[in-house]
Amino acid sequence: MAKKNGKASRGEVNLSRYVDPFRVDGSREFHLKFHKTDEKGGLDKDTAKDLLDASRLRLRALQETLYAHDRWSLLLIFQGMDAAGKDSAIEHVMSGVNPQGCQVFSFKQPSTKELDHDFMWRSMIALPERGRIGIFNRSYYEEMLVVRVHPEILAQEKIPQRLVTKNVWQERFEDVSNIERYLTRNGTVVLKFFLHVSKEEQRKRFLERLDEPSKNWKFSLADVKERALWDRYYAAYQEVLRHTSSSYAPWYVVPADHKWFSRLVISSTIVSTLEKLGLSYPTKSEASPSELKKARVALEKEGPPRRKTVSTKRTAKAVAKVVPRPPLPKEIADTVGGAKPAASNGQRS
Repeated sequence: MAKKNGKASRGEVNLSRYVDPFRVDGSREFHLKFHKTDEKGGLDKDTAKDLLDASRLRLRALQETLYAHDRWSLLLIFQGMDAAGKDSAIEHVMSGVNPQGCQVFSFKQPSTKELDHDFMWRSMIALPERGRIGIFNRSYYEEMLVVRVHPEILAQEKIPQRLVTKNVWQERFEDVSNIERYLTRNGTVVLKFFLHVSKEEQRKRFLERLDEPSKNWKFSLADVKERALWDRYYAAYQEVLRHTSSSYAPWYVVPADHKWFSRLVISSTIVSTLEKLGLSYPTKSEASPSELKKARVALEKEGPPRRKTVSTKRTAKAVAKVVPRPPLPKEIADTVGGAKPAASNGQRS
């Protein structure tokens, strides 16, 4: 957010109250159970919607400046239990952004090719270029969540057996943290969002998917099987957030029982982060002033195309020459081209 003398610019809302309470940066002990899933920030739905609309406008302007500035890139990571609202959050928060400057990747079960590489490979080749926003809808953190809950998946990753020790998860936490530090040192800002939904709210959303035919496609029987492992997933998230939160790549534990509030928290976090980067449009063109002057002269010399004026009389004659006359009826043609008929009553005409 633009500031003057430490104060927010007129007409812009200070977003820190929707950001700071949810930030986890490793500066203090973390316990997921102390973070509410139904937080509303003292807002009602209509007020939050107005704030989100204003935040989207600011995000659109910032994204254009980010693209033109061409120095920083932004990586947004979304994690959460099934039905936490990741897809809809991305859709609503990023709806005003120019799609040319934004990339979204969803990481699902790894392919055969991906299993032939280290677990970070498929994410590294999808990182955003400078000037762009990259979105990971699920990410390399699945390797410390799903794979930890289902250890049989780890056996499929072709890692030499002697390297898979009891410290494998701690080692992955360290590897990921080191990579995120490397990225931030090279101009990629990393923001990580955990959409924190309650087990009861997940149940309601699953039932909604079953009740509404238009949402049936979102439901899978595997969702129910994974729900039965809720406690194991909860414990895995607790460990991930505790060990991979840092000042350079913080997590944001987003209350997700009310989608309208979670979207505001996410949007506010992105906007406030971009506004601290000092983004600006380039002040000089790659071309020299003399080259720009030559370009202007050449364009002005062309001028607008001139339309030729043709007189009405000449135009009518041209049309008459071009448009063929229709043939005369046979009776009239005989009268005009043949002998004249005799006058009636023996008189000559």
